[in-house]
Amino acid sequence: MQSPNPLKQSSFTLPVDDDDKATVFRPFSLSPPHMRAFHLAWLSLFSCFFSTFSIPPLLAVIRRDLHLTDADVGYAGIASFAGSIFSRLAMGPICDVVGPRLASATLSLVTAPVILCTAFVNSAASFILIRFLVGFSLANFVANQFWMSSMFSGCVVGLANGVAAGWANVGSGVAQLIMPQIYELVLSLNVPLNTAWRVSFIVPAVFQTVTAILVLVYGQDLPNGNYGDYKRESMKKKEDNNFFQVLLNGLGNYRGWILGLLYGYSFGSELTTDNIIAEYFYDRFGVNLQVAGMIAASFGMANCFSRPMGGVLSDELSRRFGIRGRLWGLWVVQTVAGLLCVLLGRVKSLWSSIALMCAFSVFVQAASGLTFGVVPFVSKRSLGVIAGMTGSGGTVGAVVTQLLLFSGSTFSRQASISLMGVMIVLCTIPVTFIYFPQWGGMFCGPSKDHSLVAEEYHLLE
Repeated sequence: MQSPNPLKQSSFTLPVDDDDKATVFRPFSLSPPHMRAFHLAWLSLFSCFFSTFSIPPLLAVIRRDLHLTDADVGYAGIASFAGSIFSRLAMGPICDVVGPRLASATLSLVTAPVILCTAFVNSAASFILIRFLVGFSLANFVANQFWMSSMFSGCVVGLANGVAAGWANVGSGVAQLIMPQIYELVLSLNVPLNTAWRVSFIVPAVFQTVTAILVLVYGQDLPNGNYGDYKRESMKKKEDNNFFQVLLNGLGNYRGWILGLLYGYSFGSELTTDNIIAEYFYDRFGVNLQVAGMIAASFGMANCFSRPMGGVLSDELSRRFGIRGRLWGLWVVQTVAGLLCVLLGRVKSLWSSIALMCAFSVFVQAASGLTFGVVPFVSKRSLGVIAGMTGSGGTVGAVVTQLLLFSGSTFSRQASISLMGVMIVLCTIPVTFIYFPQWGGMFCGPSKDHSLVAEEYHLLE
């Protein structure tokens, strides 16, 4: 991990390392280019979460108007995850080729009209299609993490990634609170019920468009400029870094696949819980819909501090123990999350369940932050691909868990929650296989063979 370079501090507001990446993280600063990029990244992703989750709060009204069945609603939920899988996979190598600024803004501008088209759906098929396409916007998560890894040094990158993603994820909770108010406001203007919910989607569409324009106008890919300038410099050195080369370098790195699996049962488990937890408390403990919704909202809103906390822990363990600390921290926190999930399905009292759910939310979200505390060190050459593989793993895990445990009557809801906890514990074990020649792994030190420190660890050099 690099230390600040005093010779370069004169050209930046923040202290930087030899690659001009910031070595401190000040979330309430707007200092360009590092902190400005941070605020643009989290706000842009926040708008995408807000858009994607603007539909569920109005689902009761939408399903009555479109005559949707329970199966239609279930397929629409899975479709929204499926769209995110494909787009996150593609976003990684796109970031490697064109940079996070252009990739993020383009995706937001392309998907903003899709959320607006929600106003024109008139059948179950069109509703499912819209949810599938809107889910593509969540690929902005990959650009978000790529951007932070390009702007912040290894000593604070876990914190930067954690806060940027954590604050953005709160967008889903804000949508749950705000969209019903927008709908009620439109109704108060004497707009018919079957039109009011359609008009409400103008707000998330405009919000997402505005943040995309801000990213284009004020954003900067790298501390010293944009990717276009960087690639022109690379061409002068006759370097070949085409899309397929970058993609193959990333796909061939086994660490990315392991991190994708782990993220599938940290963030993926979080997504699954978001889908089922309100219904679980409503059915099992007999609370009313408003109370069940408040309990469920508290699970998602914990992202405001729990995911950043995972990033802070990853950076602190790295300062003390190097990459070994990051890996051990990830294994311990995600394993504890799995055990808490097992207990959540076993307890029988309301207040014990709420307490365990809150503890589970903190640990499972912190595990997501710890995962992306490791991602920037896997392959700088194909950083976007690795981030895309890991991010896609989250939505793949959500789809698999939803289909296996929560889409039928094979298991009771409480048994399914406990089994999800078992899956979290088991799928965390492969982190023990991650090894970096220059830094080591959980059980081994760095390699003495310096030739193993290969070209794959350099950013498009």
